[in-house]
Amino acid sequence: MTAPIAGLHVPLVTPFDPDGRVDLAALRRLAERCLADGAEGLVALGTTGEAFALGAAEQEAVVACCAEICAERGAALTVGVGGSDTAGVARAAARHGGRAGVTAIMSSVPPYVRPSRAGIAAHFRALAEASPVPLIAYEHPPRTGVRFGADALLELHAAEPRVVGVKLSVPVLDGDALALLAGAPSGFGVLAGEDALMLAALVHGAVGAIAAAANCATDRFAALVRTASTGELAEARRVHDTLLPLVRALYAEPSPSVVKGLLHRRGEIATPAVRLPLVPASAGAVEAALHALEVAEGAAVPA
Repeated sequence: MTAPIAGLHVPLVTPFDPDGRVDLAALRRLAERCLADGAEGLVALGTTGEAFALGAAEQEAVVACCAEICAERGAALTVGVGGSDTAGVARAAARHGGRAGVTAIMSSVPPYVRPSRAGIAAHFRALAEASPVPLIAYEHPPRTGVRFGADALLELHAAEPRVVGVKLSVPVLDGDALALLAGAPSGFGVLAGEDALMLAALVHGAVGAIAAAANCATDRFAALVRTASTGELAEARRVHDTLLPLVRALYAEPSPSVVKGLLHRRGEIATPAVRLPLVPASAGAVEAALHALEVAEGAAVPA
């Protein structure tokens, strides 16, 4: 893959069985359903997948499962790698990126250590050099404590074309975000990463979205990305308005606890379990999300 990914990509939750083990059968069903409902691709080992709480063998099993499904369906698979140890993250990028069926690696700005922009750029260059597949940067200042910024991202792509895009998870579309969306060249794709701002990002030039909320109502989120990308803005606004209450409900408590609670209530995963330091969503939060999902599902989906 030499071009940036586009369309809707779902960062899958990692289901756990009643004994606390990774439930690969449920993961397969969820992955297949998301792709059948219109997602262009999947993301394994993202924040939504609780990669921070999975052991090495569990991570390998999740990637293998998702890679097999995506290869069978001709879908894109992005694998998340992360941490503040550049050498270790580069080794993970090389390992996961070398697996058949994996089409991209995604990694966030190194968290907690608050490196300089020069350090962040060097970190991403090291990952791009190590990975057999293109790299997507992940800009999420609320989690990492530092913002890389539009100028630095575009300079990085110009110097290292294997960095093909960014998942942009900023709390507001401020001047820097709009400058990035306006200035992104054809070989660099900006993907909406803040679900509530998906429509706004798409209108301003995002080529797609990586949306945790799209584990649920995947066909609706796919329709939102499709209609916004083809300029059907009135229809995109209608779909967005039906989905916004669901997005807000799914993020009422730390993600992915409500997403998992809702998928469990719908019978798609065996348990709503998350791993510490996350705790399961409250019954009230799950009930509110269920109601919002039912309302969204009652709205017509554009063809």
